[in-house]
Amino acid sequence: MIDVNLVNFEAEVIEASLRVPVLLDIWAEWCGPCKQLGPQLEQLEAELAGSFVLAKLDADKTPEIAGQLSQMFGVRSIPFCVLFKDGQPVDGFVGALPPEQLRAFLAKHLTVGEPQADAEAQAEVQPDAEPVQAADARSLLEQLADALAQNPGNDDLRFDYVKQLISHGQLAEAAAALAPAMGQIPLQLRFESLQQWLNALEFVSNDPRGRWSVEQFEQAISANKRDFDSRFAKSRLLIAHGDWQAAMEELLEIIMRDKKWADEAPRKTYVALLELLTPPKPKADPGAAGKSAGGIEIAAPVTQRQDPQAELVARYRRKLSMALN
Repeated sequence: MIDVNLVNFEAEVIEASLRVPVLLDIWAEWCGPCKQLGPQLEQLEAELAGSFVLAKLDADKTPEIAGQLSQMFGVRSIPFCVLFKDGQPVDGFVGALPPEQLRAFLAKHLTVGEPQADAEAQAEVQPDAEPVQAADARSLLEQLADALAQNPGNDDLRFDYVKQLISHGQLAEAAAALAPAMGQIPLQLRFESLQQWLNALEFVSNDPRGRWSVEQFEQAISANKRDFDSRFAKSRLLIAHGDWQAAMEELLEIIMRDKKWADEAPRKTYVALLELLTPPKPKADPGAAGKSAGGIEIAAPVTQRQDPQAELVARYRRKLSMALN
């Protein structure tokens, strides 16, 4: 089971579903039926041993994706689950279904045998086999590393490789791979953005405050609204947790009160998050009308809408502009 958000949705849901079906569980902390359904799905994922991956998306923290999928399926309530295969959403259901109905839903789309027998057979043949996701991640990293070694001047390869290393928590390797790009003049914004992301994760790993809860930070800030050091540390914790919107809100609070604090570190971090959140420009494809940057079909392609992630980035760019002026 993995948690997904705007940052990793494309990789962990869209791209991952090209290899194995991904069941996206859209839930919220306040939703009672969600808490009933979640453990059942986690148990099925364990029982079915690699037949599908369970991904969980908090509707309150990532309303852009939740809203887009809800609109596509005409759904207005949660829990709401969507099954992705081959990079596309193919089916879904609403509500906390009983176990037998969950199994029937999955049986329509998965190749499922006797899970216990399958697991035992696999263990006999490959006693040291890695989980499917871990093996896939290692394979991708190895491919990128080999390609970069053959073409060290390829900035696109370097960017993708460093981003994948950071995403998989290999911070030391990411720093080493990023170092050549950081020596470029002029420095490319995308590489500076990766450095800011890496700085936040290293802070959380190495600083004692990286083990603080959000509530502990809020207590410190409530005692002193101009405790910018605590605010900045809190933003880094939020970045590490994948809650980049909340991190940008905290950074904005510093920027509005003191634009020059810490050599403009809050502004630089904020700009880095915007750069990393900006969806890639879609390639010209006459068959892609009605799709988002992630390849998800829009419910009404005739009334084309801006990609929700692009809307999010545009909104936070406006917020930064207002804070700086």
